[in-house]
Amino acid sequence: MTVFVTGGAGFIGGNFIHYHLAQHPEDRVVCIDKLTYAGNLTTLSPVMDNPNFLFCKLDICDREGVFGLFEAEKPDTVINFAAESHVDRSIEDPGIFLQTNIIGTATMMDACRAFGNVRYHQVSTDEVYGDLPLDRPDLFFTEKTPIHTSSPYSSSKAGADLLVQAYHRTYGLPITISRCSNNYGPYQFPEKLIPLIIANCLNNQPLPVYGEGLNVRDWLYVEDHCKAIDLIVRKGRIGEVYNVGGHNEMRNIDIVKLIIHDLRKSEDLITFVADRKGHDLRYAIDPTKIHNELGWLPETKFQDGIKKTIAWYLENRNWWEEIISGEYQNYYQKMYANG
Repeated sequence: MTVFVTGGAGFIGGNFIHYHLAQHPEDRVVCIDKLTYAGNLTTLSPVMDNPNFLFCKLDICDREGVFGLFEAEKPDTVINFAAESHVDRSIEDPGIFLQTNIIGTATMMDACRAFGNVRYHQVSTDEVYGDLPLDRPDLFFTEKTPIHTSSPYSSSKAGADLLVQAYHRTYGLPITISRCSNNYGPYQFPEKLIPLIIANCLNNQPLPVYGEGLNVRDWLYVEDHCKAIDLIVRKGRIGEVYNVGGHNEMRNIDIVKLIIHDLRKSEDLITFVADRKGHDLRYAIDPTKIHNELGWLPETKFQDGIKKTIAWYLENRNWWEEIISGEYQNYYQKMYANG
């Protein structure tokens, strides 16, 4: 089948493309990406020569371009990873988040409706549920937890989720939604916590930690997330939401110290900074539903996943050093200079 993957030059989308082409070599994968600051075409360089892969530089809000691509490539499935996703940036400039995360989602679903009710999967986030108290480790997000957002980012994702559910109920569009916990692993843009701490450690630069670093996140190795999405798309019940969590709860400060010790650096690099506005205290997902219905469980323990992640960043310094220097943004022009 032909699968459209939006946001495929980003962190999770890029990892999904690598996973999908390896697991389903008979499928054709079309990557749609606007190549904003967080889209990095070098993430896809290992698959650029694959005859079953096509990259298309396109904004999912570009209605004419999206409909034209649907007409040309006739997808069987659309998996929407494309999103503005950094909370700090959403606090500074909410508008672009509403545009990409809501209008872009509507544009993709309108195209799905126009071209034969194409199967649509929305990649969402546990942040739509808000947060949990630090003193109640017995509480977890389930699919029935009410939406209660904290930031413009999570509000835009929640709005998109509600729109996806509305398209299913109103138009009969065959949809599923997955809400995942914090991902980590290869190819993550180095503004996020784990790659930022790794890169700064290696460059002996200060390690910024919000507040006292006591906020808790549920960490999921990105390949485990890719497996979950693949299962949901192929076997999930239409119209359903599936929570995808890692059962790997960690305080931010403990992750920072773990990376410091693994890289044999000094804790003196830690620099506590003013806390983020509306900073969520704790995220924790209950993945019982996806386990019971589809047999999925996270396979990667955090101790193993973080070691693999650190090793990847050590072995691929050029990838993140080009991002830090800004050179990565020239890669598209290099790739397509003669196109």
